[in-house]
Amino acid sequence: MPWDQNRGPHVTGLNVSKPHIDIVVARARNGVIGKSNDIPWNVKGEQRLFKEITQGGTLIMGRKTFESIGRPLPGRLNIVVTRQDLSFEGCKSSRSLDQAISIASQHNRPIFVIGGGAIYEQALPVTNGIYISTLDVEIDGDIYFPQFPNHDFVLEHEQYIESNINYTHQYFTRR
Repeated sequence: MPWDQNRGPHVTGLNVSKPHIDIVVARARNGVIGKSNDIPWNVKGEQRLFKEITQGGTLIMGRKTFESIGRPLPGRLNIVVTRQDLSFEGCKSSRSLDQAISIASQHNRPIFVIGGGAIYEQALPVTNGIYISTLDVEIDGDIYFPQFPNHDFVLEHEQYIESNINYTHQYFTRR
C-alpha cells in the first residue's frame, strides 16, 4: 500500500535534535480546510487514510482543531497547542509549536501536524513532508491551508481516489 506508515524517513532514524515532521491536511480545491471551526465535508475513505498515515504517531494540533474533533484520537499521542492555560483529558498541552515539537521528540514516534490554519502556517518552515488530500470541489469556508513554496518541495507520490467527493492524495518531501 503506497501510504504505509512504515515507509519513509518519518518512521526510521528519528533524530531528536531535528525530528522528522509531516503535515497531514485535507483541503478543498480552493484551499479551504474549515468553516466555523469544523470540517465542512465528509469524504468516504479519507478519514481512514488519515488514520493509516498517523496511527502510532504523535499528533500536534491547535486548540480549535482539537475541539472540533472533540476527543483525543486513539492509538496516537495527542498534543494540543494553546496560548490559554488549559489542559485536555488524554492529551498533552503546549504553549507553542516549538514546545509541542520538543515534547513530541521525546517519544520517538513519527510527528504529524494536523491543523488548523495557524499551526500549519507555523509548521511549514520546519516540516519535512506534506500529505495533502485535495478534494475535487470548491467549498465555502473561513479557514485555509497556507500556500506552500512548491520550489521547496518535490512530489513523491500521487493517487487519485474516487469517492462521494473525488480527491487526489499527494505526498511531498522537502528538497
